[in-house]
Amino acid sequence: MLSYINFILKSTNQHGIHSPFVYNLVTKCFYDRSKHEAYAEIASYRRELFKNTDVIHITDFGSGSKVFKTNDRPINAIAKTSGTSLKNTKLLYRLVNYFKPDHVLELGTNLGIGTHAMALAHPSANITTIEGCPELLKVATQNFSDKKLTNIKSIQGDFNTTLIKLPQSTWDFIFFDGHHSKESTLAYFEMLLPTAHNDSIFVFDDIYWSNGMTEAWEIIKNHPQVTVTVDTFNWGIVFFRREQLKQHFKIRV
Repeated sequence: MLSYINFILKSTNQHGIHSPFVYNLVTKCFYDRSKHEAYAEIASYRRELFKNTDVIHITDFGSGSKVFKTNDRPINAIAKTSGTSLKNTKLLYRLVNYFKPDHVLELGTNLGIGTHAMALAHPSANITTIEGCPELLKVATQNFSDKKLTNIKSIQGDFNTTLIKLPQSTWDFIFFDGHHSKESTLAYFEMLLPTAHNDSIFVFDDIYWSNGMTEAWEIIKNHPQVTVTVDTFNWGIVFFRREQLKQHFKIRV
């Protein structure tokens, strides 16, 4: 709560942004109030998960859960507590629709809520999503198949061993939504940094989830290869545009 209050006090909207790149991002993407047709499919996907009472066993490779006390969890409860929120799912859709990245990587599929939105946002993109828990990925992959989403490649495995085997040498867009710890976040950032090009975008989920995550975010912001960052409180968005002056923005979405 204190982190959020501090964010509100320091954040802004489009007014006072002197970077044309960030101004366009905020006005044309963040604050795009259009009722995209895909929003209905995004909402439907979530509703289906909310109705699913099947219990699955979670293999947790991350920082654990602040909600669940057992690893046997109903799918609808997982969707409501650890799945991407509807607001953020729509924002993720708009980001991918706005930048239209051809090669997308997601660390942490979960139930595929975010993956589904990205696939709808840019159907010709090649999306690779990695999930450590076999049962979660089984549910997500079945849903992708039912929705006939053919542009998603799902991989089950540990991030460390899986990432080094990926044939892709550069990524246009990476969504970090897996291990919510300082050490893991920084490790994956450093591991994937060589795959970034001038127009790549890294999105980090839950940057205020813990003190460690916030510390990791500060370190990432100050990395010499990072030029522009946008903090939306829930997410930290990183750009590597060499033509931009180094600037950090806190934007209310």
